[in-house]
Amino acid sequence: MHRRILSLWFPRMGAERLLRHARMTEDLPFAVVRDTGQIKLISSLSITAESQGLSCGQSLRDAMAICPSLITKSQNPQLEAQFLTNLCRWANKFSPWVAEEVSNALVIDLTGCAHLFGGEEGVVQQVELDCIDLGLSVHIGIADTKGAAWALARYAGQPLSLSRTGDAIDQEAHATRSRAAKRRNWERGGQAPRLKSSKSISQRIAAPGFTRQALSSLPVAALRLEDHVIISLNRLGLCRVEDLLNQPRAAIARRFGKGIIYRMDQALGVAPEPVNPSKQALHFACRLTFPEPIGLMDDMLAALNKLLPRLANSLESKGRGARRLRLEVYRTDQTMQWVDVGLTYPSSDCARMQLLLKMKLAEIEVKFGIDVLRIVATQTELMYAQHYKSHIDVGPEVSVGQLTNTDLGDLIGKLGARIGLEKITRLHPGNSHIPEKAAQTIAAAWSSPEMNWLDLERPRPLIYFQPERVIALAVPKVPLQFKWRGQVHEFDSAYGPERIAPEWWLAEQAWRTGTRDYWKVVTKTGDRLWLYFAHGGLVSGGWFCHGRFA
Repeated sequence: MHRRILSLWFPRMGAERLLRHARMTEDLPFAVVRDTGQIKLISSLSITAESQGLSCGQSLRDAMAICPSLITKSQNPQLEAQFLTNLCRWANKFSPWVAEEVSNALVIDLTGCAHLFGGEEGVVQQVELDCIDLGLSVHIGIADTKGAAWALARYAGQPLSLSRTGDAIDQEAHATRSRAAKRRNWERGGQAPRLKSSKSISQRIAAPGFTRQALSSLPVAALRLEDHVIISLNRLGLCRVEDLLNQPRAAIARRFGKGIIYRMDQALGVAPEPVNPSKQALHFACRLTFPEPIGLMDDMLAALNKLLPRLANSLESKGRGARRLRLEVYRTDQTMQWVDVGLTYPSSDCARMQLLLKMKLAEIEVKFGIDVLRIVATQTELMYAQHYKSHIDVGPEVSVGQLTNTDLGDLIGKLGARIGLEKITRLHPGNSHIPEKAAQTIAAAWSSPEMNWLDLERPRPLIYFQPERVIALAVPKVPLQFKWRGQVHEFDSAYGPERIAPEWWLAEQAWRTGTRDYWKVVTKTGDRLWLYFAHGGLVSGGWFCHGRFA
């Protein structure tokens, strides 16, 4: 079975995406503008704008001079990439092997799938019908290789246009002009004629095994070469792929590099070029369109009651639970607002999701009314099936159930909806004997409480800070009087010492003073400080204060 590749190119995707979203008529000249920081360039055009003589890459100033009625809008690369990802999901109807390509294109491994649509001609017809419904322009190419399909989608059936330069090999030299006969306009510096291919290609499907014949009449740009290589080839008179294939490979590689040979081999199927399918992430979303705009809180709650069961059923069917939800509100003035909420553990319970979303409804600006509500589970996790046990088996697991207290999770979720889940933290024991590493601060929403803390023989202070120098005699004996933070403290009592050695396998800056002897020192004013004496290491030691007891 021949490997068959389908290439889809959407040359006006940026402009047509916005036209489709804004419901604008295609009769108006429309352009998408990209801001480079110094100048604004056109990145995408509608069909009407192209018919006015505009082109992509043109400056906005020149475009407005040619077409004063041009309507423009700024480019959003993130939304364009998301739209291409959505098209990738649509293309899964033709084959499960779909990959995204740069420059607004998709490549599909159609091997063994074309017969489901009545053959490759049926696939082309179905793609064109779907793109008409989507309001998109599409160029299609089908061949045995990815490179050939790419070439057919962009250059098949197009006239062969050449950019004439003064040093082209087939142009007459200046020294021979006196002997020349009557010269045509383009030979006197006018516009060059558009040469047509010797074999007109009316269809964009290369028959199996006829890849070379399908590529022969295409321009050399169809081989995905660099611009400067294309210009150099045209100067030498190598305009078509056929002209390049008939040249000695060694000479071509020696003058233009091995890259051009590799591109030729990829197009002909000599060099492998696999299609790497894009990873299709699970998508959980549902929407509700209203016949009349809404704006009351009760109406939005009623809409949530209809949407959340659909979302929960979709999550349960895949065995997943939502960790983050996004409520998108589309208003009648063509604007959109969204709110995000997070759950402390994956869940598909409608009541929990509704409670969190209800708390965020007050942040939504209704303005002139809401047309569409959409809920998206932006982050999901796998949920394991629940096993129901008898009362005999439940006893040993009561302690484990306390660790996964759903009431605590709901409380964290409510607080997180107001101040953010990332601001709610908890302490976990650390795997180190170093005091400042004995506990780790982690997010409470993405962790479970740890009850098995090690019992330390010596108490630890509640407040830690970076070790601060204490002015006292540099002797291991607890000083009777010392100065810390600009105040003089007098010794009353002390408990210790507790010797702690540094982690010798880690070169930490704070432990360059060597081994420490910690003391709990109580001053006459009632302060209980955690002092230590550093015996010295890479740097000199002395007395330091590391914390304060309650």
